Amino acid sequence: MAVPELFQFSFSHYNEKVRWALDYKSIPHYRHSLLPGTHIPQVIWMSGQKQLPVLRDGQKFIAGSGEIIDHLEQRYPKRSLYPRSLHARKRALEIQAWFDGQVGAHVRRALFHQILPAHRFSAAAFSQGFSRPVRTAYRLMFPGLVPILKLDMRITRKGYEAGLTRTEEALDFIAEQTAAEGYMVGDKFSVADLTAASLVMPTCFPPELPFNIDPPYPTEMDDWLSRWRDHPGTAWIRRMYYRHRGSSAELTP
Repeated sequence: MAVPELFQFSFSHYNEKVRWALDYKSIPHYRHSLLPGTHIPQVIWMSGQKQLPVLRDGQKFIAGSGEIIDHLEQRYPKRSLYPRSLHARKRALEIQAWFDGQVGAHVRRALFHQILPAHRFSAAAFSQGFSRPVRTAYRLMFPGLVPILKLDMRITRKGYEAGLTRTEEALDFIAEQTAAEGYMVGDKFSVADLTAASLVMPTCFPPELPFNIDPPYPTEMDDWLSRWRDHPGTAWIRRMYYRHRGSSAELTP
């Protein structure tokens, strides 16, 4: 059986969602990081669209975090992320769909609007894991990539304000939904928890993440993190990462 390969951005919450699923299910896999803004031709060639993550499993390319997790659940059923009961599974998938479709892009849009002006920091975050020459070249070309990234992700002042509102709504939803049992659906970790925690993870960047954004941070990043620091929703995200993020199943080529 061919080893799955994940094509990813290292600094991305949708990609982190799939990394977490692969690691949680202990599926050995390779990871190939691409650089935002220069990735598009390769991703279109692989999958016919331009977004990451993309998973290659054998001869099949699967795009989109929800679609990838569904594929993993069918092909690698151990440590299932789907609740057993049909009612609970339906609810978990509804929550996943809401965070995927109505939250994730807003969180990213608000965060990037705030940190992209800090060119050196953003370029370093996006290019972590690459060689020094590649990181240096990316930092030098980054100011020219910013308008492309903003256009592609519709990053505007209006979008930023809407993103802040939706991010706070998502954190409020997390806090309310998990108040009784500690989890989104029932009393066990599921795809609903993994999705909510990973897609709103940029509000707190837990230490269990498989990438580093080392301080000191620019003012733009400090202001972003301080905005959410005391929200009970970020405390829950940190708790999910501590309890369930676990060890990496990534293979070294």
